[in-house]
Amino acid sequence: MRFTTFLSLLLIFIVTQVAQAQPSTTYLLKPDRVFDGEKMYEGWQVLVKGDKIEAAGNALQVPANTKVIELKGMTLLPGLIEGHSHLFLHPYNETSWNDQVLKESRAERMARATVHAKNTLLAGFTTVRDLGTEGAGYDDVGLKQAIEKKVIPGPRMLIATKAIVATGSYGPKELSYEIETPIGAAVADGPEALTREVREQIGKGADLIKVYTDYRWGLNQEAAPTFTLDELKTIVEVANSSGRKVVAHAATPEGMRRAILAGVSTIEHGDNATPEIYRLMKKHNVALCPTLAAGDAISQYRGWKKGSEPEPDRIQQKRKSFKAALDAGVTINMGGDVGVFTHGDNAREMELLVNYGMQPLDVLKAATSVNADVFGISKTVGRIKPTLLADLVAVEGNPATTITDIRKIKLVMKGGELITPQL
Repeated sequence: MRFTTFLSLLLIFIVTQVAQAQPSTTYLLKPDRVFDGEKMYEGWQVLVKGDKIEAAGNALQVPANTKVIELKGMTLLPGLIEGHSHLFLHPYNETSWNDQVLKESRAERMARATVHAKNTLLAGFTTVRDLGTEGAGYDDVGLKQAIEKKVIPGPRMLIATKAIVATGSYGPKELSYEIETPIGAAVADGPEALTREVREQIGKGADLIKVYTDYRWGLNQEAAPTFTLDELKTIVEVANSSGRKVVAHAATPEGMRRAILAGVSTIEHGDNATPEIYRLMKKHNVALCPTLAAGDAISQYRGWKKGSEPEPDRIQQKRKSFKAALDAGVTINMGGDVGVFTHGDNAREMELLVNYGMQPLDVLKAATSVNADVFGISKTVGRIKPTLLADLVAVEGNPATTITDIRKIKLVMKGGELITPQL
């Protein structure tokens, strides 16, 4: 009898704790317009109950005791999704990448990452695809868990942990060749070692696998392919068998060609892609995450005075390449390689996508529904529709006509909880 009573009390305690952990407030959000991830609707309202979207549309039936939030002059959107982030990096004009990897302690890097996560969330990005810790091991697993447990504020995370590179290709390389230098990724070669490395990362908590299919290790430090096509196929086969996608850092036509034929989900950067490569991407349903903001930032770090000087060759080439991607109808993800530039300034990529030729509404799609679809998370986030998580952001103005309005954050909600008034 005592044991039965104990179990009953324990069950009551567990149920109570679960109930307390879930947001219970019901909200009615009343903006001027709602972008649902695909289309813009005037006069829509959105009803949030607990951590989910209950309803969206005109003249909703509202339960008693619903808290109404008036959002006059504002646009309500799904929580934005950052497609290429490095929460363990900070701008290279503050500290070079080499020095971050070699000289900053893991404790310092984690402390920085917690601040970066908070700033990302406050900027309206409620989900990030974080593509490698760059020398910080599996610390992204702990960061993700701390956010999920509400120890610290931050976005939902899809994590790649270490990323995978070929022997001799990656850095840092600033020390003497006689000194064994820590590498900013996991080194593996050949089918057996690559299989082991992919499985190791999965076992440690990776949501996806990132591979560098080329890098600056060619003659005269030019970018050149790293892994063979068969090696890349091994990585994809092992990852896909666990339900995980593979993303590829690639900037050379040959590196991209091998990645596409191997079956990767996205190409990151794609700086020197040709029209032929983009047609191949379109054929194989491989998306492009162009990271325009990274090149823009690095060019300025190297001395380009943007706005008062002509665009350097790197930027001109990127414009040409990106136009070819648009012309080929390649799916575009929104992701800026943030960490190269300041976390919280994620909208920089959205503004550049418009500057490089995309329509503002298409950029909003890229940062919400398209990212969700490509990343495999559309059953939980990326749109405003019933049953999805109530990850929402309200901005002053209309970013579908003026993309810079995406910076005018007035409300951030994650899982039905208001973030902006609490931080």
